[in-house]
Amino acid sequence: MDKVKCHAYRNTKLCTKDCLCLFVCPTGATNNETGQIDFSKCIGCGVCALSCPSRAITMIPNEMPKIQPKDKNVVDQLFINTNNKIKEIRILKYLLTKATNEEEKKLIKALLHSNRVIIEDLMREAEFMIPQSKKSYALLKLLSKDGQVKDKVNRLLDNIKFNIENKK
Repeated sequence: MDKVKCHAYRNTKLCTKDCLCLFVCPTGATNNETGQIDFSKCIGCGVCALSCPSRAITMIPNEMPKIQPKDKNVVDQLFINTNNKIKEIRILKYLLTKATNEEEKKLIKALLHSNRVIIEDLMREAEFMIPQSKKSYALLKLLSKDGQVKDKVNRLLDNIKFNIENKK
């Protein structure tokens, strides 16, 4: 089995500027002014990631794996769960208007945020938030008929490489 080809990526928010990566990188890909790693120089050896004391450098595959098809029953259940979370959000918004103290408001706002994150995860699992998926493509095609967003949607359709049979 072939080894997956990767390149290094630095999360500048995590980087503590210890810069051990500068000394261990055999190609000098980590030595640049922007703080990011030069992908054109990176050979994917991973030495910089292993040496980074702040764990700011990770290895990312050069090519993402093909999206695995989801069972229709699983997708249907994901939509049921999403709809239930949307109902919970409506209830929480109503409760927020009735909250009498800051503690209650803080808790309700945290629950609202949590439900939104869960909805995003559910939709991603159902392949609706993966830009290259067939479902996203179908949604964009539908939106492209709307005069207000037609130009923007058509630009997206032109720029995104969709993961559809016979189209790469």
